[in-house]
Amino acid sequence: MGAGVETGCAIPPGALDRLRGLLGERFSTADADLFSYSHDYWPISLQWVLKGSFPWLPSAVAWPENTLEVQEIVKTAYENSIPVYAFGGGSGVLGGTVPEKGGIVVDLKRMRSIRLNEEDMVVEAEAGVNGYYLEKYLNSKGYTLGHIPQSLYVSTVGGWVATKATGQFSTKYGGIENMLLGLEAVLPWGDSVTVKPHPRTSTGPDLRSLFVGSEGVFGIITRVWLKTCLAPGERILLSYVSESFQEALESVRRILRRGARPAVVRVYDETETKRHFYMFEEAYGRVMTVMIVEGDSRIAGAERMIVEEEFRGRMLGEEPVKHWLETRFTVKEASEFTPLGVVFDTIEVSVAWSRAMLLYRSLVEAMRSVKGTLFASAHASHFYPQGVCFYFTFAGVPKGDPEKYYNEVWSVAMKTTIENGGSISHHHGVGRQRRSWLKEELDAGFQLLKKVKTAVDDKGLMNPGNMGL
Repeated sequence: MGAGVETGCAIPPGALDRLRGLLGERFSTADADLFSYSHDYWPISLQWVLKGSFPWLPSAVAWPENTLEVQEIVKTAYENSIPVYAFGGGSGVLGGTVPEKGGIVVDLKRMRSIRLNEEDMVVEAEAGVNGYYLEKYLNSKGYTLGHIPQSLYVSTVGGWVATKATGQFSTKYGGIENMLLGLEAVLPWGDSVTVKPHPRTSTGPDLRSLFVGSEGVFGIITRVWLKTCLAPGERILLSYVSESFQEALESVRRILRRGARPAVVRVYDETETKRHFYMFEEAYGRVMTVMIVEGDSRIAGAERMIVEEEFRGRMLGEEPVKHWLETRFTVKEASEFTPLGVVFDTIEVSVAWSRAMLLYRSLVEAMRSVKGTLFASAHASHFYPQGVCFYFTFAGVPKGDPEKYYNEVWSVAMKTTIENGGSISHHHGVGRQRRSWLKEELDAGFQLLKKVKTAVDDKGLMNPGNMGL
């Protein structure tokens, strides 16, 4: 192994033999596999790749094919005090799967069965099901999940639930927590628990919430039951240019107050309009908004009327939306710019309408104030009657350590968000990048979270260190 490599927790010979006997070639301690599962899409780990030095490696990687095998892996780990990390598509951007204490990474992608109940409009999927495959399967049956994250092609169903993900069509369909009916999970000592998929239940605290957004610290999600919707009968593409960011946001706020729910709403500030819509002359120096209204033709038609009545801007038609649809999964900037010495990343936060513009202006200014920053900008990507998600982008060329500059920008962004009444994460979760600020946002709730962690995971073996737990 290369310099700076640390595998952390050693696995006792007896445990190794037990897991090899269980999984055969689906259990590995090979250097190439340990390297492959040492990181996700966190920009910090990309710096590690360029340096050829990884501070944390797992001790082994396992590829179970069913819940019983996951149980045996976790049980073996529990009996031998070995840390365990659930791994889906590796598309996370906050270091949520980095094995900082060594141990076993459990890749769930071989668990990929799907079953659709059309009468109940419920789909049952194992945790390793690929998001794109699930959506295509549902589309072929005349349904949609409505969950279309930018990571659709490379993320998994279990990862969506574990990180409390949301997708590009969330203004209509909601986040994954709004779609989740039930789940199956393996607990830290190896038992499994199933929260059955009822349309609604009032039988005590909602145990699903223990795992939604848990990022692997309470156990491993192995199966989920999700709501489905009929595939939209009509899709309407709308775009507008406005004179200011605030004007466009206010138009969207009025639309939502009236009860209309466009599936997609994205409002780009002037800088991001120039970056993403430079080919539309009418938008230069202005603010672009793209929308998709979809569903039953009568409902979609009514929502279109509300949008057209409330949006105060110049209508541009379908072409900007088509351009967005063609480019919406492009996420190449970090991998292209980082080898050139440019630090690039995105930060998404949420905030109530009453503080939205204040947070936007304050956060852009804060990021631009860090020495080395080339630009900082934002677009609004997810909307609610109560508030909005801002998706900030920054890039810089630091003279010194890229990681130091990266963490400095993140630090001012998180502090500014909290000071202005926002939430430090809207849909990417916490991971290891945001964990320093979770306590400040949750306040006394963080101590409660720690007590729950201790009660559920008494040995502290499930993704230790993630979220600061």
